[in-house]
Amino acid sequence: MTKRYAIVLAAGQGTRMRSKLYKVLHKVCGKAMVEHVIDQVEVAGVDKVVTIVGHGAETVKETVGNRSEFVLQEEQLGTGHAVLQAESVIGKEKGTTLVICGDTPLLTGETLNKLVKHHEEQQAKATVLSAHAEDPFGYGRIIRNNDQLVEKIVEQKDSTEEEAKVNEINTGTYVFDNEALFEALSQVKNDNSQGEYYLPDVIEIIKAQGEIVSAYQMADMEEALGVNDRVALAEAAKTMKKRINEKHMRNGVTIIDPDHTYIDSEVVIGSDSIIEPGVVLRGKTIIGEECFIGSQSEICDSTIGDYVKVTSSMIEHSEMASNSNVGPYSHIRPNSKIGEAVHIGNFVEIKNATVGKDTKVGHLTYVGDADLGENINVGCGTVFVNYDGKKKHRSTIGDNTFIGCNVNVVAPVTIDKNTFLAAGSTITKDVPEGAMGIARARQENKEGYWDKLPPSNNQKG
Repeated sequence: MTKRYAIVLAAGQGTRMRSKLYKVLHKVCGKAMVEHVIDQVEVAGVDKVVTIVGHGAETVKETVGNRSEFVLQEEQLGTGHAVLQAESVIGKEKGTTLVICGDTPLLTGETLNKLVKHHEEQQAKATVLSAHAEDPFGYGRIIRNNDQLVEKIVEQKDSTEEEAKVNEINTGTYVFDNEALFEALSQVKNDNSQGEYYLPDVIEIIKAQGEIVSAYQMADMEEALGVNDRVALAEAAKTMKKRINEKHMRNGVTIIDPDHTYIDSEVVIGSDSIIEPGVVLRGKTIIGEECFIGSQSEICDSTIGDYVKVTSSMIEHSEMASNSNVGPYSHIRPNSKIGEAVHIGNFVEIKNATVGKDTKVGHLTYVGDADLGENINVGCGTVFVNYDGKKKHRSTIGDNTFIGCNVNVVAPVTIDKNTFLAAGSTITKDVPEGAMGIARARQENKEGYWDKLPPSNNQKG
């Protein structure tokens, strides 16, 4: 079987983005554009990926990781020069090489696989990925001969009146016989106004050698979008969002308003879950089956079990077990684990804490750096006081504890199981099993106090 290689062009800074972040690292639906490209290249069955880096090389390497080998293009002297940098890695190999830009996040593995397959079936030395454009202005045109092979690629400024009417355009993605590619690259000249070495010149060189140059026309022009500015970035995100939402709906998820639901590319959602408008699901979030995610909820890099209800709340880097619920207007902060059938009510904040099965934290409460057991009732206004000004400390609350309203639990402290904390108490000492902790001044009533006030303060009415 023919070996397959891919060269990903990711060296450009992308000045039109007007950004400190290098172009291919801008995210589309939660993932850098270059990651999307490599994802799909892998789907196409490539044996080795070589990424050409330049601006932001170390950051690009860090983002892509060990999924690719990297070659540095120290000077950006055109696309042909960029591809030539891969010669040290794959220049002597036999096989098929896909050349793709790192700013084309919408290309799919299915399209790339069809492109490579077409190239190999045609026994071509070069194949251009083309598309049908209703308005082809500004694109290079694919001019075919009587055998439907590529006669030439003509840029807009060089086209005749007849050629300008052609609707088949060059997308800038190519497949080559690897040996033919590097042989032709050595012949590319930079005698143009930019003084650069252009990859499309390889097509002309291979054609002049009498070799077959083919073109594969993709089904969907949208896939060909190259992102060069923030407008195109938003367009890519819109298209990707639609693609992602349709995938989930076809897999059995109800999305009430797909136009206003934002789901990152790696999110997993179980069947029969319902997603309301305004929901944002980020990162590697996993949602179980038959969940309800209410409007304006945001969940990031979290795992949500089955039958969970999230009402207008935020969950970050945490876990919620099956049959639990949260909200409205609550915040589950990082490193929290919410147990089975737990109720987290309105205006509650949980941070770096575990909450055991059947525990209820109803409202207006802060639980930070604490481990709560099972079947605990936490009263309104309770605060877990975890910070002494220098260090964070943890509290442990045993099973079946009843915590009254407005209790301050001052860490570090251990409350044993089957205990009571009286409303209004500030608990600073451990409470043993079966006891009630109470820490508040005894009430005294001062008789006749009203009559002692100055006249201006004790007027009735």
